[in-house]
Amino acid sequence: MMSMENQYKLLLAEDEPALRMIAASFFRKNGFEVDAVGNGDDACTLVERTKYDAIILDIMMPGKDGKEVCKFIRSKYDVPVLFLTALGAEQDIIEGYEVGADEYVTKPYSTKVLLAKVNALIARYRGLLVKNGRIVVDEIVIEPSRRLVTVDGKRIETAPKEYDLLMFFIENQNQVLSRDLILDKVWGRDYEGYDRAVDTYVKKLRATLGKANYHIETVIKSGYIWRNKS
Repeated sequence: MMSMENQYKLLLAEDEPALRMIAASFFRKNGFEVDAVGNGDDACTLVERTKYDAIILDIMMPGKDGKEVCKFIRSKYDVPVLFLTALGAEQDIIEGYEVGADEYVTKPYSTKVLLAKVNALIARYRGLLVKNGRIVVDEIVIEPSRRLVTVDGKRIETAPKEYDLLMFFIENQNQVLSRDLILDKVWGRDYEGYDRAVDTYVKKLRATLGKANYHIETVIKSGYIWRNKS
């Protein structure tokens, strides 16, 4: 199940148990569903079974090391990969990018910076315009690390479900989205509330967006679609 409570699915491969627990806990608190493993072989197994939105790899791990895992991922899948490692020498960093990493972060690190980098990578892979960790959609700017939204430079207050709905629209722009699909992805398959929740929250989101509400168009008998200016 994918609800926006667990907006993205992340694989974290880190052999140090304490660091693995801290990082996994931080990402879960920030809305991620996390699979955490301690070696490269388990990482490869999970990559073959599960579709991830991003993957964080340590380099020095038992079994396949991070570079081997990254090469394996790149041979089969198109997914953001970030190295999180104590190896900070220039040659290590160069080799990390050469085997296919999108980002390279050295330990010790800021969990908030790591979160911002992962969010920016996911947005970039989804075809969104990202500037300094912010998603830019015409007059709308979103900072995923803070769940902050501005329209024409003015901050707007989005309720949690409005924000989740906004992100789902933007990540699936120019696609007709049925009410059932929106309900499944934003509320989750186990949702037992009333079936007009989508229409109610679309109305709320349009009001919150104000002058930017033209992006959300109703498609008669089908659902909704998000369109940009261009």
